[in-house]
Amino acid sequence: MKSLLILGLVLLSVTVQGKVFERCELARTLKRSGMDGFKGISLANWMCLARWESSYNTQATNYNPGSKSTDYGIFQINSRYWCNDGKTPKAVNACGISCSVLLQDDITQAVKCAKRVVSDPQGIRAWVAWKSHCQNRDLTQYVQGCGV
Repeated sequence: MKSLLILGLVLLSVTVQGKVFERCELARTLKRSGMDGFKGISLANWMCLARWESSYNTQATNYNPGSKSTDYGIFQINSRYWCNDGKTPKAVNACGISCSVLLQDDITQAVKCAKRVVSDPQGIRAWVAWKSHCQNRDLTQYVQGCGV
């Protein structure tokens, strides 16, 4: 009985942890998803953004007390504007999705929503981490050796 409890806790911790992409695995996935060059944004920029927003972790979340919103998933997409988490006041849900889909190992919906975000006038500048860590920098390290 004790071993079943321990196994259950181990499996639960794996489930909560989600998928943490390897750098080149994510680069290839984003390339296949049409992110390289989308709205003029290079794959290296997307990779840098994902690195600094979530450390390539699909289960990353970050609560923002000021706006009472939460950032979700590999791109840290915000519940105030882009998805519905059922608890953010005055949420817009411009991507028309539940925030929970942004936490899935399959990042298809996260990619679609990120494309929607950068289609707005603010573009990739909507992400603070991109402005702080990626803008006007050499980003070759994020795709180097990945064959993309």
